[in-house]
Amino acid sequence: MQFPIQLTPRQEPGLMRWLSPLAAIALTIIFGAILFACLGKNPLEGLYVFLVAPLESLRGWAEVGVKMTPLLLCAVGLVICYRANIWNIGAEGQFLMGAIAGGWAALQCPPGIGGWFFFVVMLAGIAGGALWAAVTALLKDRFHANEILVSLMLVYVAQFFLAYCVQGPLQDPEGLGFPQSPIFVSDASIPRLLPGTRLHLGLALALAAALVVELMMSRMFLGLQFKVTGIAPLAAKYAGFRPRRLLWIAMLVSGALAGLAGVCEVTGPVGQLTLNISPGYGFAAIIVAFVGRLSPAGCIPAAFVMALFYLGGELGQSRLGLPSSVTGVYQGMLLFFLLVCDAFIFFKPVWVGFSSRREALK
Repeated sequence: MQFPIQLTPRQEPGLMRWLSPLAAIALTIIFGAILFACLGKNPLEGLYVFLVAPLESLRGWAEVGVKMTPLLLCAVGLVICYRANIWNIGAEGQFLMGAIAGGWAALQCPPGIGGWFFFVVMLAGIAGGALWAAVTALLKDRFHANEILVSLMLVYVAQFFLAYCVQGPLQDPEGLGFPQSPIFVSDASIPRLLPGTRLHLGLALALAAALVVELMMSRMFLGLQFKVTGIAPLAAKYAGFRPRRLLWIAMLVSGALAGLAGVCEVTGPVGQLTLNISPGYGFAAIIVAFVGRLSPAGCIPAAFVMALFYLGGELGQSRLGLPSSVTGVYQGMLLFFLLVCDAFIFFKPVWVGFSSRREALK
């Protein structure tokens, strides 16, 4: 027996393609309120603490910007890969390796050398993320390895390498045995944008990266090559595009942006290398990329929403006693409802009735 309802492709959805993320956010809020009620909390109070309270002050807006920075940088890099049909799932590992490389460079900063040394730290972080992404590119290029599995497994290698660093060669000798590095000196730290807050230069770099990549994808020949390769690989080869070259460019740029996110995080709000540098920014950036419709500019509001979820989850823990996993639940619901909305926007359910396989073949 075949299923009585089948999905058939619709015509070009047009504006509805962009309304899908808004519908997914609305459904996430509605079911989030139901979740608060199931946890014994006032749904309206829960939604207020989760979505409104973080934006009641300038400091709250600054914290949203701090959370946005790594999400946006990682997501913009992932957009390049996904538009080229290269499924990089390892932005989290590239983030961590950028943080480690940048943190190591920050620890080498001579006292009193000047703020220009931060550019050295930033370049080290970019190189760390790009080199880690190059491992995936090399294995896929030379041995046709699956980039999904390779990039994902390398995340765990990066996590163990970080644990080794902060418990070994980079551990603070005066840290009482805690797994952390010494605190970075001010000359190796990222400049602040707003005095009295943690908002730093990384947000400006993330916004600039999103706009530059948007321009590249929409106006430059390289962006056209990425899009054509992702949509029709055979047509791209016939047109003379080189998929191996595009693979390396996409992975290196994606890794570099994730590494930049990592170094901005450790030299900014964290201030040192620890085991808990990232609450999963690299994985959350995958959701940001798809909520943003695989558009670098669209990733900006998507990163804002995801950053708000992170802050709302933290406030929910302190004010309402919610579990720490509530942020992950919200992220999961957002992705789930986005997929559901996309299914009904890009496909039309058609009733075909119950019939046997033999009748269907006729």
